[in-house]
Amino acid sequence: MPSLSTRTEQFTDSVIRRMTRISAKYGAINLSQGFPDFDPPKELLDRLAQVAYEGPHQYALTWGAQNFREALARKQEHFSGLSVDPNKEIVVTCGSTEAMMAAVMSVVNPGEKVIVFSPFYENYGADAILSGAVPIYVPLNPPAFDFDPEVLEDAFRQGVKALILCNPSNPCGKVFTYEEMKLIADLAIKYDTFVITDEVYEHILYKPNKHIYMNTLPGMRERTITCNSLSKTYSITGWRLGYVIAPEEVIDRVKKVHDFLTVGAAAPLMETAVVGLNMPDSYYVDLQNHYQHMKDLFTGGLKDLGFTFTDPQGAYYVMMDISKWKKKEETDVQFCEWMAAEVGVGAVPGSSFFREDVNHLIRFHFAKQDETLQGALDRLANLEAKAAGR
Repeated sequence: MPSLSTRTEQFTDSVIRRMTRISAKYGAINLSQGFPDFDPPKELLDRLAQVAYEGPHQYALTWGAQNFREALARKQEHFSGLSVDPNKEIVVTCGSTEAMMAAVMSVVNPGEKVIVFSPFYENYGADAILSGAVPIYVPLNPPAFDFDPEVLEDAFRQGVKALILCNPSNPCGKVFTYEEMKLIADLAIKYDTFVITDEVYEHILYKPNKHIYMNTLPGMRERTITCNSLSKTYSITGWRLGYVIAPEEVIDRVKKVHDFLTVGAAAPLMETAVVGLNMPDSYYVDLQNHYQHMKDLFTGGLKDLGFTFTDPQGAYYVMMDISKWKKKEETDVQFCEWMAAEVGVGAVPGSSFFREDVNHLIRFHFAKQDETLQGALDRLANLEAKAAGR
């Protein structure tokens, strides 16, 4: 047969999604892939039942249904303070995964460089490679996951086209401070660089941390490309509703890329999700309180067990040190497979998030019901004994 693409030959499957399959294989409690096991808001479910009979069921406008984009623009202005033109500055995509891919493809040429903070959500490196870009990794240093400003500027000095910023961060739960955001913004302006943000966890924060929108910083409106989705905010990860917000010139290009990637997002789900975008402020307060409760339950349990882990500032992930249980010759991937099979809890090996040689961390997520989290903690209580008997 003819040779296959050299661009994709270095890829593996997604380790995150692989761990979901492994969890299912062994009947493990799946704390690997970050999706809730509780329902979306009742308002969305009730509206979904209506839309099932009322429609629409055919193609929506390629860059998103009009009422959905208008509701999205209102919500964005409410939380960020910036007005957004729903007709010129928004494209609705099939999840934030497509939003990020379309954004990168729209502004980065083959051979150009893109800065990615490490640890990173595994798709970012793949997005850069698929678009022909060259990723430059800048470390976030645990346990605080801060960065060295000089190392970051060294990366900018290499002539980069864009920086990808996940805030709050998956997988480490870091929320970037105003000072850090301003430093990144000043470098982006100095070196004439785009900042492509992933803000899917914007409403999942733990006090006193606050989410800062990059496009609100001085000089950044015209060079920020915001990628986001409804998946985490409304517990609808399977609906695949994402979006890109950017200046009109950028959005014109994103529209074309999106059109040929997926044509458009699901019309009945956009119609339904307008209800979510119109939720009152009390919904977001309740959402944060709910996640604070889940975080306290899970991290409190890990602390009681004597485990070493990071305390997230935002998002819903915990990174735990497995050095004391992992065999010297064993990879973190092998450890996670063993833990799913023998302990009954699924996690993601940290090496899938780091460019650096990291083999001693795993990632849990805690977007689960109380009984699910307590069940996982009960099983993790056996980790030390199980590891000792290997």
